Amino acid sequence: MKDFIIKATAYDDKVRAYAALSTHTVEEARRRHDTWATASAALGRTLTITAMMGAMLKGEDTITTKVIGNGPIGAIIADANANGQVRGYVTNPHVDFELNSQGKLDVARAVGTEGNISVIKDLGLRDFFTGEVPIISGEISEDFTYYFSNSEQIPSAVGAGVLVNPDHSILAAGGFIVQLMPDASEEVVEQLEEQIQAFPAISALIREGNKPEQILQRLFGDQEMKLLESIPLEFRCRCSKERVERAIIGLGEAEIQNMIDEDHGAEASCHFCNHTYHFTEEELINLKEQAK
Repeated sequence: MKDFIIKATAYDDKVRAYAALSTHTVEEARRRHDTWATASAALGRTLTITAMMGAMLKGEDTITTKVIGNGPIGAIIADANANGQVRGYVTNPHVDFELNSQGKLDVARAVGTEGNISVIKDLGLRDFFTGEVPIISGEISEDFTYYFSNSEQIPSAVGAGVLVNPDHSILAAGGFIVQLMPDASEEVVEQLEEQIQAFPAISALIREGNKPEQILQRLFGDQEMKLLESIPLEFRCRCSKERVERAIIGLGEAEIQNMIDEDHGAEASCHFCNHTYHFTEEELINLKEQAK
């Protein structure tokens, strides 16, 4: 089954929700960055949540999330657009620990319990929208729940999970974001809180074969759910050799000449997808001419 995100409403449009199946997307990120199990879980949760936040955007808008804690994994960076394309990386992909006391991957230990989550939205305007909150647990989902409630003032519940096979490949990954509209009654709030508290791990539901719409319907119980849209989800990077060429040209003639004299070529790697671009001496000479 291919990855995808759905948008839906429930409780007579007083609740909006997003749910994602992201197993292949997270596996692609793991493969590209050679992440170990705990790092895969942290990156996978962030990618899944960021992708759903991207689905909240329109047109050419984009969003970048940064989880920067005091744990050994370092920074987790992800960005997404409104079309279901997401990419991301971690500073230190080779981080793994024994399971925590709940028998789960110890993401909080990898991320750290001190630091910040920041969200930057490029909405095509002159200024970016930027929000930042402190990390409250390092478990990612709880931290983004806190972000929505405190930075965007939208009462929300965020869940994301990743299961990893013994060979470090991704067995299952997915997530949900449920948000209350301003006219949601206290009764709706109480019902949702009860449902969410009793809700099983979303990664387990994905492993059992549940689709995003089935996950949300299970969360909403006997409430009618309106499915609004389904968006294909994939790991997709926007880097290209042309972009790297423009960056090299921007270094100026002198710096390009140094590359030619010292290395007789150049290579550059993209942080987001780990692809390496190679440039021959002849290509650098051509770029130097363009830099004049």
